[in-house]
Amino acid sequence: SINIDSKNIFIFTDSERHMGQENKTSISEFILLGLSEQPDHQRLLFGLFLAMYLITVVGNLLIILAIGFDSHLQSPMYFFLANLSFADICFTSASIPKMLVNIDTQDQTISYVGCITQLYFLLAFGGLDNLLLAAMAYDRYVAICRPLHYATIMSSQHCVLMLSICWALTNIPALTHSILMAHLDFCTHHAIPHFYCDISPLLKLACSDTRLNELMVIIMGAIFLTLPLALIVLSYAHITSAIRSFSSLEGRWKAFSTCGSHLTVVLLFYGSLMGVYLFPASSYSVQRESTASVLYMVVTPMMNPFIYSLRNRDMKGALGRLLSNGKTLSSP
Repeated sequence: SINIDSKNIFIFTDSERHMGQENKTSISEFILLGLSEQPDHQRLLFGLFLAMYLITVVGNLLIILAIGFDSHLQSPMYFFLANLSFADICFTSASIPKMLVNIDTQDQTISYVGCITQLYFLLAFGGLDNLLLAAMAYDRYVAICRPLHYATIMSSQHCVLMLSICWALTNIPALTHSILMAHLDFCTHHAIPHFYCDISPLLKLACSDTRLNELMVIIMGAIFLTLPLALIVLSYAHITSAIRSFSSLEGRWKAFSTCGSHLTVVLLFYGSLMGVYLFPASSYSVQRESTASVLYMVVTPMMNPFIYSLRNRDMKGALGRLLSNGKTLSSP
C-alpha cells in the first residue's frame, strides 16, 4: 500500500522558507517518534509487532510455497496471489524490522540515506500491491465474463507480461518521489511523528521549495492509485452483471465464491487507506494516521494468507499437503 496524503502536505510561505534557509543544516539522520512515546508501552509494542511480523512472513511464505509446489494451483489467479504474498512480505519488511530495532535499542534514529531508501521500498512494494490487486480483479473478470477466451487471454506469457508491467509501473512513483525528496533541503527539526519515513511528514520538515513534490504527489496519486482502483471497480461491475444473469443459484454462488477472497482483501486494503486520507484536513491527527498506517502496512498483509486459505478449499488442501510433506521429510 502507498501512503500519499496530498491534502495534508504542509505548504511554507515565502518568509518561512527564507527563515528556514537561514537555519538550514546538513542533517545526517531523522528521528522516528514511533507509535507511542510512553516508556511503559514500548515492551508491549515490541512483542505485538514482532508477533504480527512473524505471522505475516510465515503466512505469506507458506502461500508462496504451496502455490509453487502444488500442481493443482498452477493457474493465473494463484500466480498473481504468490506475487502478492511476496510483495506483502517485502512491504512489511521495509518498515517493521527497523521499528523493532529502534524499540529494542531505545534508539529512534534512522540515517538520511536509510530514510530515503525506506521511502522508496515502501512506495515500490505498496504500489506493487495495488497493481497486483487490479491484475487479479482483471483475471476474475476474464474468468467469469469471458470464460471461453480465458486460456488465451490469461496465458502464461500474458501473465508474465502483466507482472513485468506491474513491476515497471510501480517503480515510476517510487523513484520519482524518492529522487525529488533527496533533492530537498531539511532544517534543524528532523523528528518524524511516525514509525517509518513517509512523504507527508518529510515534506513538512523540508525548508526548501516543495511545490514540485506536492504536484507529483497529486499526479502520481491520480494515476497510480485512482486508475487501478477504477479497474477493480469496473471489473467487479461487469462480474456482478454477469453473475446476475446466471439462471441457477448454485452457479451464482460458485462464481461469486471465486471472487470472495480477493474482494475481501481489496475492501480491507482500500478501506484502511480511505479511512484516513478521505477525511478533511481539519480533522487530521497523527494518531489517526498512525492507526490507519498500522492497518494497511501490518494488519492487511498479515490477514491476507488467512483470508485466502480459509475461504479457498484448493488453497487449504495445498497448505495441508505442504505441511504433511514437511512433517514427512523432517521425521527420521
